[in-house]
Amino acid sequence: MQQLSGQDAMFIHTEAAGIPQHISSLSIYDQSTAPGGLVRFKQIIDLINARAPLSPIFNRRLRKLPWGVDQPWWEPVEQVDVERHIHHMALPKPGDWRQLCILAARLHARPLDIHRPLWEMYVIEGLDKVPGLPERCFAVMIKVHHAAMDGMTGARFLPLLHDLSPEVRSLPIPEGSDEEVFKRGKLLRAALTNNLSKPGKAIKLTGKLLPAWQRIRRGKKEQDFRSLDDKQRSRFQGKLSPHRVVDSVNMDFAEVRAIKQQIPGATINDVMLAIVSGALRHYLQGKGELPEKTLVAGCPIDVRGGEASSSGNMVGFMTSSLCSDIADPLERLIAIQQASLESKAYADALGPRVAVDVTDVLHGGVLQLALRAASSTGLSEAAVVFNTVVTNVPGPTEQLYFCGAQRVDGMNFGPLLPNVGLFHIVYSSVQNKRGTIAISFTACRDMLPDPDVYADCLRQSYQELRDAVLSQ
Repeated sequence: MQQLSGQDAMFIHTEAAGIPQHISSLSIYDQSTAPGGLVRFKQIIDLINARAPLSPIFNRRLRKLPWGVDQPWWEPVEQVDVERHIHHMALPKPGDWRQLCILAARLHARPLDIHRPLWEMYVIEGLDKVPGLPERCFAVMIKVHHAAMDGMTGARFLPLLHDLSPEVRSLPIPEGSDEEVFKRGKLLRAALTNNLSKPGKAIKLTGKLLPAWQRIRRGKKEQDFRSLDDKQRSRFQGKLSPHRVVDSVNMDFAEVRAIKQQIPGATINDVMLAIVSGALRHYLQGKGELPEKTLVAGCPIDVRGGEASSSGNMVGFMTSSLCSDIADPLERLIAIQQASLESKAYADALGPRVAVDVTDVLHGGVLQLALRAASSTGLSEAAVVFNTVVTNVPGPTEQLYFCGAQRVDGMNFGPLLPNVGLFHIVYSSVQNKRGTIAISFTACRDMLPDPDVYADCLRQSYQELRDAVLSQ
C-alpha cells in the first residue's frame, strides 16, 4: 500500500467540499484503419483488460482512515471488473460537435465513485455530423482522479492504451504484485508516527520559507519581478455550480512555432497565454465586463526534478500576468513574454516545491474541515488567487492508434478550483500525421453559459495574433 502525498490528498479533500477533482481526456478515432474497418466494444474491453496490469491507476482504490486522522492510502484491488468502469453510448442524431461537447461536459461533471478504482471510460458512437471527421468515427473519453494523476503522469499513462500502428501489440505483463494490504491497526500506528513528525517538518519548512521571503523582498526591491497582489475579480470568480461546459479549438503547431520564433526569447507557452488573454479580452468586452487592470493566470509547473518516476502529483504554481489590458496582439505577446520571465524569477525565489511541502505538513482532517467550512461560508470566494488556469500538457509526438483505429482529434478537460471557474489545457499532439496544438477549456456553466462564443473568441484571438506577427 502507498499513502497519498499531501498534494494528492488535497484533491480528495477539495472534492469532499463539493468540487469534483478529476481529469478527462477525449480522443476521436477513425476505425477504417482497424483490421476489417471495424472496432467492436468487446475489443475495447479486451484491450483494457490486457493493459490494466501496466498501470496502478486501473487497479487500486482509496482507503480512508477513521475520523480523518491521517491522509488516505492507495489499496490494491486484486481483480478489477473493467466492465463496471467502461460504458457504451451514442450521440443522438444528428451527432454534431455541439452535442459531443454537451455530452462530454455532462460526463465530466459527474464525480467518480470514491469507493472504486478512480477511473471511468466512455465509448461514444454516432459522431456522424462532426465537421472534418471521416465516416463512422467514435470517441473514447477517460476520466482519472487528479489524486492519482497529474498532467505529466497522464502523458505517460495514455500511451499505455495506444499503439504506434494499427497492429495491437501484446505487451509484457509485470509479475504479480506482492503488495501488502495493511490492517487498520497498522494504518493507525502509521498515522500516529506521521502526525508526531509534522511539527518537526513544520519547523524545517519554516527554515526554508524565511530565506524565500528574503529572496522575494530582495527581488521586488531590485525589480526582478512585479507584484501581482492587486488581482481583479471577473465573472469566473465566485461559487461554482455543479454544471460544466467544455469545448476545444485546434491550431497548427507549425504556425504557433513560427509566431514564437518572431519574438526573441518567447516560448510556445507565451504564445498560448497571449491567445487565451486575447480571447478573454474579446469575451469580457462582449459582456461589458473587461477589468481595467490585467487578469492573472495560474500556470501549474512540474517540480519532480530527479523524481521523474514519481506517480501522483508533484506540481507547483506560477502566477503570470495575462496583460489583458493591452489591446494590440503583438504588444500583448511581448509584454507576456517579459511577464513570464518575471513570474519564473518569482517562482524560483519562492522555491518551486513550496506548494508540495506545505500540503505535506498540513493535517489531512483539519485541511478537509477547513475546505468544507470555507466552501459553506463563502470564504473560498473572498480572495482572488488567479482568474483562470492555463496548463501545458505534453502530448504524443507520434501518430497513435487505439484497437487499430487512428486517433484523428481530441480534447482534454481539467478540474475547476474554488473561486476559479475557467480551466484551460494546452495540448500538443500528432493528428492525421500532422502536428497540432489545441486549447481545451472547462468552465462553470453559470459563469460561461455560451461556450461556443468563447471558442470563437479563442479562434479570433489566434487569427489576430497570427496576422499581427507573421505579416510583419
